[in-house]
Amino acid sequence: MRLHPRSDALFAEALKYIPGGVNSPVRAFRAVGGQPLFVDRAAGAHVWTVDGDELIDYVGTWGPAILGHAHPKIIAAVKAAADHGTSFGIPNPFEVTMARLICRLVPSVQKVRMCNSGTEACMSAIRLARGFTRRDKIIKFDGCYHGHADSLLVKAGSGALTFGHPDSAGVPAAFTQHTIVVPFNDAEAVKHVFAANKNAIAGVIVEPVPGNAGLYLPKPGFLEFLREVTAANGSLLIFDEVMTGFRLAPGGAQERFGIRPDLSTFGKIIGGGLPVGAFGGRTDIMDCLAPLGPVYQAGTLSGNPLAMAAGIAALEELQTGQAYARLEKLGAALEAGMNDAAQSAGVPVRFNRCGSMFCAYFTGEPVGNLADAMKSDRERFKRYFHGMLDAGVYLAPSQFEAGFLSTAHSEADIEMTVRAAAEIMRRL
Repeated sequence: MRLHPRSDALFAEALKYIPGGVNSPVRAFRAVGGQPLFVDRAAGAHVWTVDGDELIDYVGTWGPAILGHAHPKIIAAVKAAADHGTSFGIPNPFEVTMARLICRLVPSVQKVRMCNSGTEACMSAIRLARGFTRRDKIIKFDGCYHGHADSLLVKAGSGALTFGHPDSAGVPAAFTQHTIVVPFNDAEAVKHVFAANKNAIAGVIVEPVPGNAGLYLPKPGFLEFLREVTAANGSLLIFDEVMTGFRLAPGGAQERFGIRPDLSTFGKIIGGGLPVGAFGGRTDIMDCLAPLGPVYQAGTLSGNPLAMAAGIAALEELQTGQAYARLEKLGAALEAGMNDAAQSAGVPVRFNRCGSMFCAYFTGEPVGNLADAMKSDRERFKRYFHGMLDAGVYLAPSQFEAGFLSTAHSEADIEMTVRAAAEIMRRL
């Protein structure tokens, strides 16, 4: 195992001043053991730690780095915007350009409101759905994470007809009493909830491709069913595309699967690596927002010129060349290689992939929901994670997180990753 003295020293110092030494829990390596690495710089598909180790990066700042790290056009756009000021609190032209781009790329979005994070986007979309329908209850799915807003922090696995319990201390049960949790890919459970709560469901919020419990895909027809059942019951369908938006296709998962939700939430890629969020949808729904309507939402840094400039550069670059074809090709190569590595090693692995998102579960059974994902051998994953890290490959430090490819990954990166995985799996 490699030694990381400078990272270890920084972490020891961080523990004195930051809870757990990290500013987001999964970074702490608690799920895999050991201590987190500190990054000094990143470029393309690689990161360099403060100890000088170079790693192939499949975290990609948890999704935004679809063009790779420090893309020249994004860096240039941020520098140019910064020369004019870092924040105004007054409308700026970048906001209009970004809104126009999102509405053009995502046909279901007729109007969009910028905010500062995916959590804020989902929280605001839920409030808007409730305000528009004048109903209180929301359906979400186990294993789908929509940020850390109180009403959405509901323990996964709650029964189809029961209300969820808070998944965090500090969240009163009353805050989640209107959130109903059902298993992903279970149409019958959704039907039962609607039958038991007639004219009470404001909306269904879903990651169309859940990427916060690893990665699993919707069964054929499931998203179509959600579209039909919400429309039939006067409820709104909300796609959380914070991860999948502009990644699985120019128009996100809704383009890839041919579904038109009522509201969508975005983040990550539209900030080019800077903090950002957005939510949008039909004009009649969006016009319920203040200052036009009674649903209040605001933010001092919403539409920040640096984030907007970076996001515009990212979205425009994605529309040139063959970005999505390249991502699909790289993803297919990684999937084939990983399956071959697992088979040759005799290790049960279920490699789930959708475009440039992926996850390897250490189980021989299909994974289509949270209960399936929980069957993965997490002890084996820990050994696999550290083995890959020692081999120069950085994966998410948790079995239950998606991996991300970028256009900056090379065929050589994929080949090296597969070779490392094959060797490590033989030792598991």
